[in-house]
Amino acid sequence: MEKGNFRILCWNVNGIRAAWKKGFPDWLAKEMPDVMCLQETKAQPDQLDDEVKNFKDYKSYFFSAEKKGYSGVAVYSRHEPLSVNKGFSNPLFDNEGRVIEIEFPKFVLYNVYFPNGGRGPERVKYKLDFYDLLFKHAQDRRKANKNIILCGDYNTAHKEIDLARPKENSRTTGFLPEERAWIDKIVGMEYIDIFREYNKEPAQYTYWDQITRARERNVGWRIDYYMISKESRDMITNATIHPDVMGSDHCPIGLELKI
Repeated sequence: MEKGNFRILCWNVNGIRAAWKKGFPDWLAKEMPDVMCLQETKAQPDQLDDEVKNFKDYKSYFFSAEKKGYSGVAVYSRHEPLSVNKGFSNPLFDNEGRVIEIEFPKFVLYNVYFPNGGRGPERVKYKLDFYDLLFKHAQDRRKANKNIILCGDYNTAHKEIDLARPKENSRTTGFLPEERAWIDKIVGMEYIDIFREYNKEPAQYTYWDQITRARERNVGWRIDYYMISKESRDMITNATIHPDVMGSDHCPIGLELKI
């Protein structure tokens, strides 16, 4: 991999087949990031056309849920990685297809679709257990002197500034005290919510409820993040949100690096 600028884009597409019909390939061909991370692909590789799996100059990696039409993550990369690992070798979490770890010479990137805490306390526990296991893996790589970037749909808004109606949602999953406390714990482990290093303004959201047409009123949540290890801070040159990009109930987020 040559030295220079490196760009990552990350997007919960709410179904890769649906996104493909809504103009995603044209957008990706225009943007051409070095790496494209997708969450909630909702498809098995054998359900996808060759064009989806072999898009332009990209090598693609898919990790799907056992249940069809549910969850799933994918990575498109223009560069040959050093390694690619799918899941945790733990069936409890791997059967939902939620994480791909992809290693490049300068950093390890985790593309993650975090569980939603809906459907009761058991699911919130599952979500928090997933956080624990993911960050154990990340910390192990970090101790081996790797720069760590964890991107994806975290399914949690951290602070009141990160959603339009914090008081009304104080007992809603995605903004529960125990979920927010886990983000505090990540920050305490010296991971940085890098977007907030560049933009501290309110009303910066990445997800809007489609049923209530919340996007038109910008009544949203910022639940899609890049969390980076403190040691990798000097590599980062910008972090962005792209709310004007349509095609999903989420919008893409970007990260720019100097490697």
